[in-house]
Amino acid sequence: MSDDAILIVDDSRLARMVIKQYTLSIHPSWNVIEASNGEEALEKSQDENITWMTIDYNMPGMDGLTLVEKLRQRFPRAEIALITANIQNNVKEQADELEIDFIRKPVTEEKIRAYVER
Repeated sequence: MSDDAILIVDDSRLARMVIKQYTLSIHPSWNVIEASNGEEALEKSQDENITWMTIDYNMPGMDGLTLVEKLRQRFPRAEIALITANIQNNVKEQADELEIDFIRKPVTEEKIRAYVER
């Protein structure tokens, strides 16, 4: 579907590039919106119809779970994955409560493929 859009939020430019590359290799028609932090993500997603998201957990300012809570209100049906190296149980539990996926860093093509091919 060409009307799908993915929001990639990560303070690492390299991480955003990798996720974008893997996603577009599977879904070349998807619209990719990139943001380096939570505030930018909220601003850039305002007039978009986002169906998929990858959100980094550790970012300056707003953390990924706080951002997910705000984006979930705007995009209740979106598929969301929290991407993090932080594998503490409380982070996993919060992700479960928000009904979002959990992708452990490092991001690999296999992990992104498994997420966006469902």
